[in-house]
Amino acid sequence: MNGLRHRIRGRLASLAGVVALLTAVLAGVTAGTANAAPAAAVPARAAGSAQAAAGIGWICNGAPVTPGYVLTSHTNNGCNGAGMWWQTPVRDGIWTCATSPIPAGYVLSGHNPTGCDGYDSWYMRLPVDGLWTCGTSPVPPGYVITQHAGSGMGCANIDAWFMQRARDGLWVCAGSPIPPGYVTTGHNNNGCGGIGSWFEVVARPGLLVCPNVPIPPGYRLGNYSGSGCNGLGGWYLLPS
Repeated sequence: MNGLRHRIRGRLASLAGVVALLTAVLAGVTAGTANAAPAAAVPARAAGSAQAAAGIGWICNGAPVTPGYVLTSHTNNGCNGAGMWWQTPVRDGIWTCATSPIPAGYVLSGHNPTGCDGYDSWYMRLPVDGLWTCGTSPVPPGYVITQHAGSGMGCANIDAWFMQRARDGLWVCAGSPIPPGYVTTGHNNNGCGGIGSWFEVVARPGLLVCPNVPIPPGYRLGNYSGSGCNGLGGWYLLPS
Protein backbone atom coordinates (compact mmCIF):
# COMPACT_ATOMS: atom_id res chain seq x y z
CA MET A 1 0.00 0.00 0.00
CA ASN A 2 2.82 2.37 0.86
CA GLY A 3 4.35 1.69 -2.55
CA LEU A 4 1.10 2.50 -4.30
CA ARG A 5 0.79 5.74 -2.40
CA HIS A 6 4.37 6.61 -3.29
CA ARG A 7 3.73 6.02 -7.02
CA ILE A 8 0.52 8.17 -6.93
CA ARG A 9 2.33 11.01 -5.21
CA GLY A 10 5.11 10.83 -7.85
CA ARG A 11 2.66 11.01 -10.72
CA LEU A 12 0.85 13.96 -9.12
CA ALA A 13 4.13 15.74 -8.65
CA SER A 14 5.06 15.16 -12.28
CA LEU A 15 1.66 16.43 -13.42
CA ALA A 16 2.07 19.52 -11.27
CA GLY A 17 5.46 20.10 -12.84
CA VAL A 18 4.01 19.87 -16.33
CA VAL A 19 1.23 22.30 -15.42
CA ALA A 20 3.77 24.72 -13.95
CA LEU A 21 5.91 24.43 -17.07
CA LEU A 22 2.93 25.08 -19.36
CA THR A 23 1.89 28.04 -17.22
CA ALA A 24 5.39 29.51 -17.48
CA VAL A 25 5.51 29.02 -21.25
CA LEU A 26 2.11 30.61 -21.76
CA ALA A 27 3.06 33.50 -19.52
CA GLY A 28 6.25 34.01 -21.52
CA VAL A 29 4.36 33.97 -24.83
CA THR A 30 1.82 36.48 -23.49
CA ALA A 31 4.56 38.73 -22.18
CA GLY A 32 6.50 38.45 -25.43
CA THR A 33 3.42 39.37 -27.46
CA ALA A 34 2.73 42.35 -25.24
CA ASN A 35 6.32 43.52 -25.55
CA ALA A 36 6.31 43.01 -29.33
CA ALA A 37 3.12 45.03 -29.97
CA PRO A 38 4.76 48.49 -29.94
CA ALA A 39 7.49 47.27 -32.30
CA ALA A 40 4.89 46.17 -34.85
CA ALA A 41 3.71 49.80 -35.16
CA VAL A 42 7.17 51.12 -36.07
CA PRO A 43 6.90 50.59 -39.86
CA ALA A 44 3.87 52.93 -39.97
CA ARG A 45 6.17 55.67 -38.69
CA ALA A 46 9.01 54.88 -41.07
CA ALA A 47 10.73 57.53 -43.19
CA GLY A 48 8.48 58.75 -45.99
CA SER A 49 5.17 58.37 -44.15
CA ALA A 50 5.02 62.15 -43.64
CA GLN A 51 5.43 62.63 -47.39
CA ALA A 52 2.71 60.09 -48.10
CA ALA A 53 0.38 61.82 -45.65
CA ALA A 54 1.05 65.12 -47.46
CA GLY A 55 0.25 63.58 -50.85
CA ILE A 56 3.85 63.70 -52.06
CA GLY A 57 4.90 60.66 -54.05
CA TRP A 58 4.18 58.47 -57.05
CA ILE A 59 0.71 58.39 -58.61
CA CYS A 60 -0.49 56.17 -61.45
CA ASN A 61 -0.77 57.52 -64.97
CA GLY A 62 -4.21 59.04 -65.39
CA ALA A 63 -4.80 59.60 -61.67
CA PRO A 64 -5.90 63.11 -60.67
CA VAL A 65 -3.16 65.46 -59.48
CA THR A 66 -3.71 67.01 -56.07
CA PRO A 67 -4.68 70.72 -56.41
CA GLY A 68 -1.62 72.91 -55.87
CA TYR A 69 0.73 70.06 -56.85
CA VAL A 70 2.83 69.53 -59.97
CA LEU A 71 4.43 66.54 -61.72
CA THR A 72 8.23 66.53 -61.74
CA SER A 73 9.31 63.01 -62.78
CA HIS A 74 8.08 59.96 -64.69
CA THR A 75 8.76 56.24 -64.86
CA ASN A 76 7.28 53.56 -67.09
CA ASN A 77 7.50 51.09 -64.20
CA GLY A 78 4.75 50.50 -61.69
CA CYS A 79 0.94 50.60 -61.74
CA ASN A 80 0.84 47.33 -63.71
CA GLY A 81 2.79 48.84 -66.57
CA ALA A 82 0.70 52.01 -66.85
CA GLY A 83 3.57 54.19 -65.63
CA MET A 84 3.77 56.62 -62.73
CA TRP A 85 4.32 60.35 -62.12
CA TRP A 86 5.93 61.97 -59.09
CA GLN A 87 3.75 64.73 -57.62
CA THR A 88 4.95 67.39 -55.20
CA PRO A 89 3.68 70.80 -54.00
CA VAL A 90 4.38 73.65 -56.43
CA ARG A 91 7.00 76.23 -55.49
CA ASP A 92 8.67 79.22 -57.11
CA GLY A 93 11.37 77.84 -59.44
CA ILE A 94 10.75 74.15 -60.22
CA TRP A 95 11.17 71.97 -63.33
CA THR A 96 7.89 70.21 -64.14
CA CYS A 97 6.81 67.63 -66.72
CA ALA A 98 4.94 68.78 -69.81
CA THR A 99 1.86 66.89 -68.61
CA SER A 100 1.81 68.74 -65.29
CA PRO A 101 -0.98 71.16 -64.41
CA ILE A 102 0.00 74.81 -64.04
CA PRO A 103 -1.37 76.12 -60.73
CA ALA A 104 -3.02 79.54 -60.81
CA GLY A 105 -0.55 82.44 -60.65
CA TYR A 106 2.43 80.53 -62.10
CA VAL A 107 4.13 80.94 -65.48
CA LEU A 108 6.54 78.93 -67.64
CA SER A 109 9.86 80.58 -68.44
CA GLY A 110 12.11 77.71 -69.57
CA HIS A 111 11.88 74.53 -71.63
CA ASN A 112 13.90 71.31 -71.89
CA PRO A 113 12.76 69.09 -74.81
CA THR A 114 14.49 66.01 -73.36
CA GLY A 115 13.49 66.42 -69.72
CA CYS A 116 11.10 64.36 -67.61
CA ASP A 117 11.97 60.95 -69.07
CA GLY A 118 11.57 62.34 -72.60
CA TYR A 119 8.16 63.95 -72.01
CA ASP A 120 9.57 67.53 -72.09
CA SER A 121 9.94 69.66 -68.99
CA TRP A 122 9.14 73.27 -68.21
CA TYR A 123 10.55 75.71 -65.67
CA MET A 124 7.69 76.97 -63.52
CA ARG A 125 7.93 80.10 -61.42
CA LEU A 126 5.99 83.06 -60.04
CA PRO A 127 5.72 86.06 -62.40
CA VAL A 128 7.77 89.25 -62.18
CA ASP A 129 7.68 92.46 -64.20
CA GLY A 130 9.85 92.06 -67.32
CA LEU A 131 10.09 88.29 -67.80
CA TRP A 132 10.42 86.23 -70.99
CA THR A 133 7.88 83.41 -70.87
CA CYS A 134 7.29 80.43 -73.15
CA GLY A 135 4.50 80.48 -75.70
CA THR A 136 2.57 77.84 -73.77
CA SER A 137 2.61 79.87 -70.55
CA PRO A 138 -0.51 81.45 -69.11
CA VAL A 139 -0.54 85.20 -68.47
CA PRO A 140 -1.55 85.94 -64.87
CA PRO A 141 -4.06 88.68 -64.05
CA GLY A 142 -2.54 92.15 -64.11
CA TYR A 143 0.12 91.28 -66.72
CA VAL A 144 0.33 91.93 -70.46
CA ILE A 145 2.56 90.75 -73.32
CA THR A 146 4.69 93.43 -75.01
CA GLN A 147 7.29 91.59 -77.16
CA HIS A 148 7.60 88.37 -79.13
CA ALA A 149 10.54 86.13 -80.07
CA GLY A 150 9.83 83.63 -82.83
CA SER A 151 10.56 79.92 -82.85
CA GLY A 152 14.23 79.15 -82.37
CA MET A 153 14.91 82.44 -80.59
CA GLY A 154 13.53 81.76 -77.14
CA CYS A 155 12.46 79.06 -74.73
CA ALA A 156 14.41 76.18 -76.37
CA ASN A 157 13.02 76.48 -79.92
CA ILE A 158 9.54 77.50 -78.80
CA ASP A 159 8.14 81.01 -79.18
CA ALA A 160 8.76 83.34 -76.24
CA TRP A 161 6.83 86.38 -75.03
CA PHE A 162 7.96 89.32 -72.88
CA MET A 163 5.59 89.81 -69.97
CA GLN A 164 5.18 93.07 -68.06
CA ARG A 165 2.85 94.46 -65.44
CA ALA A 166 0.03 96.41 -67.03
CA ARG A 167 0.41 100.17 -66.86
CA ASP A 168 -0.84 103.25 -68.67
CA GLY A 169 0.66 103.74 -72.13
CA LEU A 170 2.05 100.34 -73.19
CA TRP A 171 2.08 98.83 -76.67
CA VAL A 172 0.88 95.26 -76.18
CA CYS A 173 0.97 92.35 -78.62
CA ALA A 174 -2.14 91.18 -80.42
CA GLY A 175 -3.73 88.52 -78.27
CA SER A 176 -2.45 90.02 -75.01
CA PRO A 177 -5.00 90.21 -72.20
CA ILE A 178 -6.59 93.59 -71.55
CA PRO A 179 -6.72 93.98 -67.75
CA PRO A 180 -9.87 95.41 -66.16
CA GLY A 181 -9.98 99.19 -66.35
CA TYR A 182 -7.88 99.43 -69.54
CA VAL A 183 -8.80 100.13 -73.17
CA THR A 184 -6.87 100.33 -76.45
CA THR A 185 -6.65 103.54 -78.49
CA GLY A 186 -4.16 102.72 -81.27
CA HIS A 187 -3.02 99.90 -83.54
CA ASN A 188 0.23 99.05 -85.36
CA ASN A 189 0.16 96.26 -87.94
CA ASN A 190 3.93 95.80 -87.78
CA GLY A 191 4.25 95.85 -84.03
CA CYS A 192 5.35 92.97 -81.81
CA GLY A 193 7.55 91.33 -84.44
CA GLY A 194 4.93 91.54 -87.18
CA ILE A 195 2.10 90.10 -85.08
CA GLY A 196 0.53 93.50 -84.56
CA SER A 197 0.23 95.59 -81.41
CA TRP A 198 -2.29 97.76 -79.62
CA PHE A 199 -1.78 100.89 -77.51
CA GLU A 200 -3.23 100.20 -74.08
CA VAL A 201 -4.16 102.94 -71.62
CA VAL A 202 -6.19 103.40 -68.45
CA ALA A 203 -9.81 104.21 -69.33
CA ARG A 204 -10.92 107.81 -68.95
CA PRO A 205 -13.68 109.97 -70.48
CA GLY A 206 -13.08 111.38 -73.94
CA LEU A 207 -10.77 108.65 -75.27
CA LEU A 208 -11.32 107.41 -78.82
CA VAL A 209 -11.14 103.66 -78.29
CA CYS A 210 -10.55 100.85 -80.77
CA PRO A 211 -13.27 98.44 -81.93
CA ASN A 212 -14.05 95.29 -79.94
CA VAL A 213 -12.57 96.65 -76.73
CA PRO A 214 -14.23 95.61 -73.44
CA ILE A 215 -15.91 98.67 -71.96
CA PRO A 216 -15.02 99.14 -68.28
CA PRO A 217 -17.83 99.52 -65.73
CA GLY A 218 -19.00 103.12 -65.44
CA TYR A 219 -18.43 103.93 -69.13
CA ARG A 220 -20.38 103.76 -72.38
CA LEU A 221 -19.58 104.35 -76.05
CA GLY A 222 -20.47 107.65 -77.68
CA ASN A 223 -20.08 108.87 -81.26
CA TYR A 224 -18.14 106.93 -83.88
CA SER A 225 -15.09 108.29 -85.74
CA GLY A 226 -13.59 106.58 -88.77
CA SER A 227 -10.19 108.08 -88.00
CA GLY A 228 -9.95 106.40 -84.63
CA CYS A 229 -7.51 103.63 -83.74
CA ASN A 230 -5.09 104.45 -86.59
CA GLY A 231 -7.77 104.18 -89.26
CA LEU A 232 -9.63 101.16 -87.87
CA GLY A 233 -12.35 103.44 -86.53
CA GLY A 234 -13.38 103.96 -82.95
CA TRP A 235 -15.87 105.33 -80.46
CA TYR A 236 -15.56 108.05 -77.86
CA LEU A 237 -15.59 106.78 -74.32
CA LEU A 238 -18.16 108.56 -72.13
CA PRO A 239 -19.28 108.20 -68.52
CA SER A 240 -22.38 106.04 -68.20
